[in-house]
Parts: sequence; C-alpha cells; structure tokens
Amino acid sequence: MKPTAEMRWKTTRRRLLIGAGSLGVLGVGGYFGFKAAIPTLVDQIATESGGGSGPTQPLFWFAIDPKTGITLYVPKGEMGQAVQSVMAQLAAEELELEPMQLQIAFANSSQGFADLHGTFASSSTTSLYQPVRQAAANLREMLRSEAATQLGVPLSEVIVSRGTCFARTKPNKKLAFSQIVAAKKGEWVEPTTATLKSRQQFITIGKNTPRVDVPAKIIGEAQYGIQARAAGMLYGAVARAPRFGATLRSGNAGQAETMPGVKKVVIDVANNFAGVVADTRTRAKNALAKLQLEYTGGSNIGQTELESLVTARAGQGTVVRNIGNIGELNLEAAYRTPLAAHAHLEPLTALVSVTSNLIEAWVSTQSVALETAALEQQFGTNRKIIVYGMQMGGSFGRKGNQTAVLEAAMLSQAVGAPVHIAWTREEEMQHSFYRQPSHTVLRGNVDSNGKIISLEHTVASGDILTGSFDPAIISPILAVGYQIDPGIFTGLFSPYAMTNYRVHTRLVELPIPTGLWRGLGLFPHVFALESFTDELAHQTKQDPLEFRLNNLGADLQARRLKAVLEAVKIKSDWTTPNPRNTARGVACSFSSNTAVAMVVEVQVQNQIITVTRVSIAIDCGLVVNPNGAALQAKGSVVMGLSSTLIEKIVVENGAVQQKNFDDYPLLRLKQTPPRIDVHFVESDLDPQGMGEPVIGPVGAAVANAVFALTGQRLRELPLKLES
Repeated sequence: MKPTAEMRWKTTRRRLLIGAGSLGVLGVGGYFGFKAAIPTLVDQIATESGGGSGPTQPLFWFAIDPKTGITLYVPKGEMGQAVQSVMAQLAAEELELEPMQLQIAFANSSQGFADLHGTFASSSTTSLYQPVRQAAANLREMLRSEAATQLGVPLSEVIVSRGTCFARTKPNKKLAFSQIVAAKKGEWVEPTTATLKSRQQFITIGKNTPRVDVPAKIIGEAQYGIQARAAGMLYGAVARAPRFGATLRSGNAGQAETMPGVKKVVIDVANNFAGVVADTRTRAKNALAKLQLEYTGGSNIGQTELESLVTARAGQGTVVRNIGNIGELNLEAAYRTPLAAHAHLEPLTALVSVTSNLIEAWVSTQSVALETAALEQQFGTNRKIIVYGMQMGGSFGRKGNQTAVLEAAMLSQAVGAPVHIAWTREEEMQHSFYRQPSHTVLRGNVDSNGKIISLEHTVASGDILTGSFDPAIISPILAVGYQIDPGIFTGLFSPYAMTNYRVHTRLVELPIPTGLWRGLGLFPHVFALESFTDELAHQTKQDPLEFRLNNLGADLQARRLKAVLEAVKIKSDWTTPNPRNTARGVACSFSSNTAVAMVVEVQVQNQIITVTRVSIAIDCGLVVNPNGAALQAKGSVVMGLSSTLIEKIVVENGAVQQKNFDDYPLLRLKQTPPRIDVHFVESDLDPQGMGEPVIGPVGAAVANAVFALTGQRLRELPLKLES
C-alpha cells in the first residue's frame, strides 16, 4: 500500500489530518510546528515561520488496512537508537494496543509533509511525544464512535483493547479495528474529544517493552541501504582526489572500458567526477584503479599547520556571551581535541534509478528531505523524485547529508540502469568529513569561599553545521552569519553561577571538511570546561563534586544538575575510599534539555589508562523505555571513552593518514568498563534528549580521575600519560 497515492487528506478545524482511501483504508495523521521540532541549539537562533495554513499532507500517520493491519508511518530514521520502538510505545499507549501489534514504516519523500528536521539532535522522541499520542487518541475515538454505530450501542458502552472495540456489557459484541474500517460508510468525522492519558494511567510508556525491530533483524528481513536491490541493478565505484580540495584536471578511461563486466566509464571534468559502472562491485573497483586521472590544486596541510590554525588566543574572537566585568584572572589552561572519524559500521550507501520522468533513491540517511533537495539541485524538478529512507547501520551525524546518493544518481543517468554505491572503509576514513578540531583557552578566578568570580572562555573550532550542509538548503533553519556556527553552541556555556563571564568563539576555515558528529560541540566543550572546573576546585582544595554543587545557581537547569550530581554521588560511592590503585573523577553537562552527571573510576598500569567503572545519573524527563534509554547512555559512554583514550585522525600532505581500523582503532570489548551503571532521576518533564547528552562529560571525567590518581593534568585528547 502507498498511502499518499490512495489517501485523500483533509485538515480538520483542530488541524488533524484524516485520509480515506480505496478498499476500506483509513489514515489518521498529524504534524508538529517547526518550533517544536528544532533542536535546542537552533532554537536559540531560529524563529518560527509565520502565517500559512499548514500542510495538506501529514508528517506521520496511521493507516488501517483490512489486509495488512495497523501501520504507523514515521519520518524518523532508525540507526540503532530504537526510534521505531519508542514510536510504537507512544502510539500503542493511546490505541490500547501492544507495541508489537503495530507495524512501523518509514515515510518516503512522496508520502506526506517533508520532515525538514530529519533525525538529528536527540529530538525524535521530544518532538513527536505529544503529536503521535494525540493522533493515536484521535484515531481511537474515531474507531470507538464508528464501532458504537456498527454495534448499535451507546458510545459510552464501547471499550477498546488490543485492536478490538467491545460493548462493555455485551463482550461478545465486538469488532476489530480492520472490520470497523472495512464496513464504514460515508465520511469519517473528527472526534469532539480525545483526551490523552495521564502518567498515572500509562500501561506501556515507561516500561521495558521489547524492541519492535528486533524480530526482522534476527531473521534478516530488515533492509539497510547496503542491502538495497533493484531489477537490472549495476554497481558503481567513484574516484577520490588524492588530497583535500584537489580537482580533476583531465581523465582517460585507459584499460578500464575493456575490463570484464564494465558497463560504463564516466569522466566529467567539469563536475569533478569520475566513476565506473560494472556488473559486480569488485569489477567496478578494479576498473576504477585503471582510470588515468590527473588532479590539480588542493591542500598540502599537515598536522602541525592544522593545529596552528586551530589555536585559540585568550580574549579573541566573536563575543557570544558577556556578563559583568571579567577583571583579574589568576588561573589559565588550554585544551585541545583532534579530528575524529564517525567510524559507523555501515559505510555510505545508496541505490538510485534515474529515468526520463522519475528518480528513485534508496538511501541510508538521517534526512530524506535533504537527500531529495540535493537530487533536485543536481537534476532539477522536471522529474518526480522519491527518496526511500532505509535502516542505517550507525551514523553519528555522517549520514545527515550524504553524497553517495548523488554519485549513484550520476552513474545511473549515464548507464541507464539502477546503480548501487557503497563506500569502502578506506573511503570513509580518508574522504569523509570529520569531527571538528578545537582548541580552548580558559581563564578564571575563585574567591576565598570557593565561588567562581570570573571566567573567560575562548574557543577556536572548525565547521560543524556550516560544514555539513549546503547553505542554500539549511538557510531557512540557520539564520546566522558564517562567523558563528550554530553547532558550536551545544555544550558551550558553563552551567555555573558567576557574576563575570565572557565567551569568545572563532570559526576557523579549514581545507579539511568537518561537520556533524555525535553531540556537535558538546564533547570537546565539556572536556575543556569540566576539566577546568576541576582545576579551579583543586586550587581551592575543595572536593570536586562539592565544588560543583556549591557553584550551581538556583534556576531550573541548576536544580536539575544538582539533582543528578547528588544522585551520582550516591550511586558511585563517591564518599567511600577508592578501590586500591584507582581514583575517581566527576563531570557534568546540560544539553538537549537533559542533565547528566558522571563519575569515572580509573587505574593506570604501564602508563596505560583503564576505566574500571562508570556511574551516570541522568534527568532526561520521562523515560519512555528505560532499557532502551540505558543502552543509549552506555553507547555514548563507550564512544566517548574510545575518543578520549584512543581516536585521532592525523593529516599530512593534505590527506588523512589512517585508512582502516588497524591504524584507527576503536575501544575493544576488553577495554570497556566491566561496570557502567545508569540511573534515571525522576522528572515531571516530558521526554527530553537522550541520544547525545551522555557523551558530554566522558572526556573530562576520565581526565579528572587520571589527575586524582597520578597528579598529571592531561589537557589534550586522546589522553596520553607522560613517562
């Protein structure tokens, strides 16, 4: 079933979208306002568009089909974060279903209102928590009303359970949802009231229900972009420049055209593109190596020059916060974080079919809307374009606006057949965009009572959001000048109360592409800020955790941070003696409206840092699925530890030196802490961000623990002890 091909949508006075289709199909959908969907960092600088009558197609919707049952179409991509399962829990709660009774499907670009926000910034559950529940409640009441008519009983007599409407006093009188829809005559009518459940009434939300996507993954039915297939499909391989910024000067097919299985060689100097299409991926790669290509220009930057460019100088840059008078500053320290890869399991992939009147693309992407816009920009709007979002084998920002879709499209147009592109690990490692390098200088002063008087914070950083997207595509969202990258605001500001505070930022234009990475600026900022907070605490000879509690203010954010610090203090056994040859470090952060406090326990042997225990306290509002949220937290910890202890991209002669996991290792299972304890602090808030906030404190907590154990203050990632 293709709902938008069959549905006739109408918007009711309450802005509910009701669709009716052929063969007894009912769709009920909804949408949320732009302001509700955007992440906190953009919310600081974006304004809601005014006017307009709203979309005529839903952003998400339920479809009830007598043959296929109930399907919820969602605009959010699944990359391991269990968004499908969370959406199923939200919907099932109001529909009085078990989550497994719902099918969850991805909405493609031809189905409904485009989700410009995509799957970013830990906002999927936050933005859809109320809208999905309300649409489900509306659908429930529409079905109850129609069931009352078909059963010949008063509406008050109709109850709903597990996909069936029953007559309360005559339980044998019942109709399944699909039966109600199949027998419906006339127009569906918007319910006069569809009250949402209170927290006290929740049966599914807040419980550890099984993930709805696991069965399909176990039996191999889940479809990832790398598995996409089409009739007559061929395989493509694309040439990469030998250094960043180099362009194709000339090219010749050489022996490639006559190699076995090769269908087409494409060399387009004007568009800086060369590629091969063949009947297998291996043959395409082998032929690519035989192309005679000459590149010109580009950068010869090396690691020393890169670090020199990304060096902050105290008090220089654009002032983004200025409170009071800084005055005398008696403690100064500088911190550095390097380039880092995303290292997701599934590389960039796309299958694209280009014909004279239609472009279809099956893509592992965080934003169907952005991929659609990229295809429109490249090929125009004369052809219909449909982008299907596939399961993603990890992303961490890399698949926010990926280029494989355009590469596959260009080859498909040239060869006249569907073409599948899959990057190799070497391509991902050497020709991607990376986490931005950053350098931070902090200067501060503390009074005799252990209160922070003044803090000056200067940071130099590569591109984050401005490096990930075409400005023409994201300009409606990012209404700022190039001097300030909105991504830098995530985790930028100190959470502590002080009367004198100034923050400078400097965006460094680099020849190396940098962009979205888990948490945007959060990880490097918190590493610097919370390491420096520990240095201030040490200067005053205060307990680091108590120092933080004493310097937090009284507003809601501060109160939530105090609550998680108090919780982690207990959960980590902070006040008890350290186990032998170990020490503890603490750090906290606030992002995506989520408060996180973390205590890390480390030991050192032969100059090797090992993390033996991690304790985390989190206030992320209502937790829809505690097990799922805890796994998100643990995943953030492991990724953060890998970046803290091991990962670093090095550039020489304008090219990345690492090629694969042999020279860019990740944290191994044996290096992972045997204990990662996650504790959720109860909250009256609706669900807040969970996918990224926990990575924030990892680096600082480890560095602070290392200092407590060894006396060495490590200020550069990855952490390396001196002999």
